[in-house]
Order: sequence, then C-alpha cells, then structure tokens
Amino acid sequence: MTGTRQHRTVADLAPLARAALGRHRTLTAVNRLRGGSKKGVYRLRLDDGGTAIAYVWSADEDYWDQPDADPRDPFSHASGLDLFTAAHERLAAAGVRTPRLLHLDPEASAAVVEDLAGGSLEEALRRDPDAAGPALRELAGALHALRGCRSAAHGKVALVDGGGTAYGASCARLVADRALSDIAGTAVRDPRVAAARERLEDRVRSLAEAVHPRAEHSLVHGELGPDHVLLDAAGRPALIDIEGLMYFDAEWEHVFLRLRFGPHYDALRAPGLDEDRLRLYRLAMHLNLVAGPLRLADGDFPQAEFMRGIAEYNLAEALALVGA
Repeated sequence: MTGTRQHRTVADLAPLARAALGRHRTLTAVNRLRGGSKKGVYRLRLDDGGTAIAYVWSADEDYWDQPDADPRDPFSHASGLDLFTAAHERLAAAGVRTPRLLHLDPEASAAVVEDLAGGSLEEALRRDPDAAGPALRELAGALHALRGCRSAAHGKVALVDGGGTAYGASCARLVADRALSDIAGTAVRDPRVAAARERLEDRVRSLAEAVHPRAEHSLVHGELGPDHVLLDAAGRPALIDIEGLMYFDAEWEHVFLRLRFGPHYDALRAPGLDEDRLRLYRLAMHLNLVAGPLRLADGDFPQAEFMRGIAEYNLAEALALVGA
C-alpha cells in the first residue's frame, strides 16, 4: 500500500475500548505510537485519566506490504493476532513478563493490553545505566528462562506448539539461505554489494559448513532490542513485539542482543554459545539489516531516512567482516 494512510481514530477504536475497558468509561483520544511497522499501536486515553494500548493488525497498518505469510517459514512475516496470542500464552507459561492482556477481538484482529508506565529499557539505559541495572539483570533472567524452553523442532511457536513442522533441515541452513537471498536482492540496488557479492556469498557458505547439527532449540524473541522491552511502574521489564517468538538457536538471539545492547550486552551474555553459529549469524544478521530496512524505506514508511541509516551501518559491518 502506498500513499497517505488513514490511521485509526477515536470513532474507529471506541467499540474496542468499550469492550476492553468498560462501557462506563469513554474514549477521548487515541495516539498512534511511533515506530510500528507491522501493526498499529495506539495509546487509548479515557475520560477518567486511564490509558491502555491497542494493537491492530491489518493491511493498512502494515508498512511491509507483505502477502499472506507461510507459517512454515520461520522467517516469514511475523504479524497477526494468532501469532500474538500463541506467543503471549507461551511466554506466560515460561514466566516471562509481557504487558497484561486485557481483551482480544478476533473479528477486528485487535487486542488491548496494559499501558506500562516506565518507558522503554532503551530510554532507561540512555538516562541512567546504573539505575537501569536491576531491569537489565531481570531481563537476563528472562532470557535464561526462554533458553530453558526446549523443542526438538524449530519454527514459530504457533506452528510448533500446534504440532506443525517448519521448513528447513536446520536453523543454520535457513539462516544461510536467507543471507544468500539478501545478498542477491541487495546487489541489484547497491554497487558496493554487487562488487563484494562473490566474497560475501563464499563467506556465508564457508561459515555454514562449519556449523555442526543440533538436536534441540530454545525460545527466542528474534528482535529483542532495548526498545522492545518496556518497564512497569516498579521498573520490571516486559517484552513487546512478541509475534516473532519461535524455537530457534539461542545464538540468533544473542547476535541481535549484542548488536542492539552494545556496551550493556555483557549483563545479558550467556555461557555455552556456539562460536561457529555466532560467526555465521553475525554476518547474516548484518546482511538482513541491510535488505529489510531498504525494502521498508522504498515504501511509505514515515521514518525512511532512519531505515536507510540502519541499512548503511549494517552494510559497513557486513563488508568489514569479509574484508571488502
């Protein structure tokens, strides 16, 4: 979808707010929160001063303009109420905090959750890293709990917990194949990738060959940056944007954590990670963070320049890893 998008208004969301929060309360304002690219995230403001958060999944809220995603592909578009509810239930069973679910509306493909008052962990770390230390340590505990949730199968939680089977002989093979696809897709758009294409492809293949088979996989969020961790009034962390929750290699999670948490990653570091997987996944992650943001920036996403900046940074990192 291109052109000007019409986001939800008070009139649009009033029925959802009444069902979730009570008919004795009146919705007075809605604000679409910055950053959402796969779903609409709206703060609901009520006449008694209360607030809540509405998630709305629909084509006009999704800037990726993806066709129907194949649930058997672990990397397919992670958007939708079904993925959200399956992930929410699995995280609750694992004892990992997410915003409390207040209401589901399958017909409208929407959900209402609590509005956490403490801001994001990203903001807290920027403001005062020492004061954010307890939240960071509690997040490390949540990651430990996720790693303890094991499955012989890999794939999205909704698929695997429902008895389904994902594509791919292994996580490493899936990651390598997607990295090769990202190289091909970006090479036609950026001459630097075109010039280094053979070197990048050879490195991906050689790193993939070094990875040994693994019998079990653990739960991973998939995009767990400090902006995807909110704090409640007591400063405790809660995970958001959970639709991509899947059984996969923990190394995939930790490559992203290291990239996004930077100097704060040491508090989240886990023992026993496989160095061969880390090397493959690091290069593949950078390549995907070139390809994906460039696709998004080519559409009508309102923060296109920000996305191009992400792509530029990750391209430099990927090229450096292969000496290009």
